[in-house]
Amino acid sequence: MLNREIQSDRKNKNIIGMMQSCLILILVVLIIMIMVQITRLQGTARVINYAGLVRGDTQRMVKLEITGSRSDELIKYLDDILSGLRYQDGHYDLVKLHDKEYQDKLQVQSDYWEKLRTEIEAVRSKGYQNTDIVNMSEIYFHMADETVFAAENYSEKIAVKIRTIELLSALDMLCLVILVIMQTLTAMKMAMKNKLLEQRAYTDAHTGLPNKGACEALLRDQDTIVVPTACLMFVLNNLKTTNDTMGHSAGDRLIMDFARLLRSVIPDKHFVGRYGGDEFMAVIYHTSKTEIEELLQSLSREKDRWNNNENQIPIDYACGWAISTDEGTCTLQMLLDKADSDMYENKQLCKKRNLGSHQETQK
Repeated sequence: MLNREIQSDRKNKNIIGMMQSCLILILVVLIIMIMVQITRLQGTARVINYAGLVRGDTQRMVKLEITGSRSDELIKYLDDILSGLRYQDGHYDLVKLHDKEYQDKLQVQSDYWEKLRTEIEAVRSKGYQNTDIVNMSEIYFHMADETVFAAENYSEKIAVKIRTIELLSALDMLCLVILVIMQTLTAMKMAMKNKLLEQRAYTDAHTGLPNKGACEALLRDQDTIVVPTACLMFVLNNLKTTNDTMGHSAGDRLIMDFARLLRSVIPDKHFVGRYGGDEFMAVIYHTSKTEIEELLQSLSREKDRWNNNENQIPIDYACGWAISTDEGTCTLQMLLDKADSDMYENKQLCKKRNLGSHQETQK
């Protein structure tokens, strides 16, 4: 069940990863679009400004012509501005706006400018009273006004596009943040489940103690023991008898009871594990012979107290132990082997003692 959940989490993590990649790609596209729109927007304000100058300076030029003050320089100035607006040339660093409405208005204005210039020549030769210069200047003013409005409208459209793209980018980044949070939570969840799986892989189901795999992993450490360390081996003497006479459920109960007994006597800072079916091991760090002997005496007292309770299955065990201070240079595995040998000798003594007791009872 847990494995299926982990596989499901991995699948979700992959989906989230793919979604992140897509959102990052979309974000890159949106950023490029913003850059393009900003490029289009650059110079638009200058175009609007100069289009407005054309509108005002044309009126000033007409007034000068009416009063008899010729201004060929002003006419050339207006020619240069209109050329820059239409073709992006001249001395004023004007850009060409790629907007049909604006270009159409500018084209109409430029065509009418040529007519207005012809009318100015007529003013100079006939006098303004004999021309339509005033009316034409008003018409030209409105045309220039429409051109300016078209340029402003183009600028606003770009600004709206930029704001829209910025909003989409912000939404995209928000989704990315949410996915990152989801991915982080999924990774944490997977890590917790993996840890739980690892714990289950190294935990004995009956006792909750580290199992044989955990014990063997501990013993694989080939480093020489440098601090006083003791290794203890225990074996339940009456497990087979309990299984045969009372059933395996009773045997399982005996195993759990002995595990609790060991864990209640041996402090949590030391290692206690189930090494096999009826075998248990303990590793006591930073210890001494005296401390081990006191610990075993305490365990024996707790066992007797337990066995005095008639409702409990009696516990009987054999024990062997070894301490690194007696063995010289050794590894934990070497220490365990010595403890295991000592435990076997103790088990044989227990059998002889029990056999002797049984024979005495028969007499």
